[in-house]
Amino acid sequence: MNKITDFSQHSGRITTFHILRQDRKHLQAQLRLHSKWKKTVLVIPLLASEYVDPANRPVFLNILRQLKDVTYLATIIFGLDKATEQEAFELRDLIKEAGIKNYLIQWNDGPGFSSIYDQLAKAGFNITEPGKGKNMFLSFGIAIALGAQAIGLIDADIRTFKRVQLHRLLFPVVVLNYDFSKAYYARLANRELYGRVKRLLLDPLLLALKRKFTESNEEKVLRLIEFLLSFKYQLSGEVAFRTDLLKKMRFATNWGVEIFTLIEVYRKASSAAEVMFSEEPFDHKHQEVSPEDQRKGLNRMAVDIVTTLMNALVIEEGLEISDTFFRDLAITYQAIAEDQIRKYSDDADFSNLSYNRDHEEFLVKDVFRNCILQAGEILTSPYRMTERFLRFVHSYPEFKPFLQKGLADVILAVEEKTEQKIFETPQTVSWERVNNKLPQIFYDIIEVVEEEKRRFA
Repeated sequence: MNKITDFSQHSGRITTFHILRQDRKHLQAQLRLHSKWKKTVLVIPLLASEYVDPANRPVFLNILRQLKDVTYLATIIFGLDKATEQEAFELRDLIKEAGIKNYLIQWNDGPGFSSIYDQLAKAGFNITEPGKGKNMFLSFGIAIALGAQAIGLIDADIRTFKRVQLHRLLFPVVVLNYDFSKAYYARLANRELYGRVKRLLLDPLLLALKRKFTESNEEKVLRLIEFLLSFKYQLSGEVAFRTDLLKKMRFATNWGVEIFTLIEVYRKASSAAEVMFSEEPFDHKHQEVSPEDQRKGLNRMAVDIVTTLMNALVIEEGLEISDTFFRDLAITYQAIAEDQIRKYSDDADFSNLSYNRDHEEFLVKDVFRNCILQAGEILTSPYRMTERFLRFVHSYPEFKPFLQKGLADVILAVEEKTEQKIFETPQTVSWERVNNKLPQIFYDIIEVVEEEKRRFA
């Protein structure tokens, strides 16, 4: 009989589980056994376009087929964004046709769950920025209200999804009692390397920060950088949590959601695992680079990731940054990234993979490097503006009466207020905080859940 022989490798606070041999029956049996006393919920955030668009539909239908025979899940929550009522009912029909019974459609644009968002807003929890972070935040609140003790999250665009991947992701949390579990995998498609933001931006950026802070002996910051570097794929969207941890966590509502989640895990979890999600190359929907527009695609994602990471280092870890910090960082980043590209080129040649070195160098020099400089511009502009303004008003006697009345103090006060706003990653609060202010919130969520079940029955 083929026994599971996964082994773990400890890396600081992270345990990495590799697959040696696969026994999906063993995994599923253990998960089913433990789920008898540990209620497990799966969350899938998705857009209507994931199943309405003919190009995306086969991918989503495969995920539904794979989930049909996952017997240990108490509920599957489909967090649905940007959907009309007709599209929400179309999702219900697809789920039913797949034979899935234990599901809940979280139609975020419908009246039911919109009322929960309104209630949160009235209480001062202004979770307004649309996107995956806002979507999954409410999904987690629903799962907590339903009594979940373990909660998994997967994306709806995984082209190579198999149910055994879910078993692997949940196993450390449900069976082994880890606080957190995260997937890693090889990003290959059509014999090409993907995972460009991780390979060409995040890893070289973290290595550049490590080099910089090693020289200045910033031990507190270095510990966080080392933690992030310990993960093999920091930007994977497949994660699992014990509910005790999840209640305490905040989530970013921009493209920095994955890196922000890891930073929260670093601060609040006592044990973390990463799991080899798939032996085969992993594939999901690829983002356009959008080199000319920093509001779209990989370009927007890169700016959000850099600002989210630097926000954490400045606000939470006490890092002080100068006017030249990001310029120096960008220079070090580019040198490290170009060295990484040479290694990727050699690796691709050795493995007989197609590799466009010119394009990768373009991404580093003309897209990701500029994203670091743009993030620096966003984060340091208040300092430069204040310095220039104060120098200006002190240079002309016409401002002396205003300075005597406290103009400089007003300028500095406005700078402090602006700084606080700029150094805030758009994020949710924790459900622990929500429950503290709104003790009835989980009862209200359950009422909406029951209404929505009747709506989509």
